[in-house]
Amino acid sequence: MVTLKKSIGSIVANVVTIFISLLVLIPVVVLLLNSFKTQGESNKMSLSLPKEWVFANYKTVIEQGKLISSFFNSLLYATASVTIIVIVVAAAAFVIARNRKGINNFIYYFILSGIAIPINNVALMKVLQALDLVNTRLGIILVYAAINIPLSLFLSYGFISTIPREIDEAAVIDGCGPIRLFTSIILPLLKPIISTLFVLNFMAVWNDFTMPLYYLNNSAKWPMTLAVYNFFGAFENSWNLVSADIILTLLPVLIIFILGQKYIVGGVSAGSVKG
Repeated sequence: MVTLKKSIGSIVANVVTIFISLLVLIPVVVLLLNSFKTQGESNKMSLSLPKEWVFANYKTVIEQGKLISSFFNSLLYATASVTIIVIVVAAAAFVIARNRKGINNFIYYFILSGIAIPINNVALMKVLQALDLVNTRLGIILVYAAINIPLSLFLSYGFISTIPREIDEAAVIDGCGPIRLFTSIILPLLKPIISTLFVLNFMAVWNDFTMPLYYLNNSAKWPMTLAVYNFFGAFENSWNLVSADIILTLLPVLIIFILGQKYIVGGVSAGSVKG
């Protein structure tokens, strides 16, 4: 009887999960179908199949929407900022996790406060102006890195805390110095959390809209999110082209998410054991 109840409960839970998943996927399916329709047919924004499949919509979007340059801008911002985050966070989390005293403890909580404290765009603009980084690719990369470091440090610290200190002691006895200990012994063990940080931060940077809007005034430096916004302003009545533009913007981050979803679950659960 107990087994029957568990089976029924499991079936109901699966049905509810599938139903919710379908609800989430409906907008994406609508966009995908409408991206192949004519302008008049796409204005209905329905789930019906196109009467005539117009593949030229994507060619028009790529040529007129500046998607090639904006794609490489987004790729540069996401890849560069994530690389900085992973390198800085991995090293800092190791040092803090192995010596949580004095100044290290203060630095840890100081950085973690960035999770809760909202971004002051006026102060940030003043800082970027003082460093001559406004409207520069380097400036937006550093902004993304700074914004995403607090949560990344929290997850990395929790993961490194699960690694036994005996590994460090054995490596030191064998003659490893601090740098070699980290690069040769600890860093290979951080593959799960590094993969998690890469996927999460890559998606966050790729999907961000506000930071480039505030700090990039040159359209040649805009990422794909701003390119979609600009394209919609010019073709707001052509929902077939707008849908194709959105699909092309979603595609890279969707691929990254599908390939890295197993690392997200494993890394976040392992990184949240201790904090």
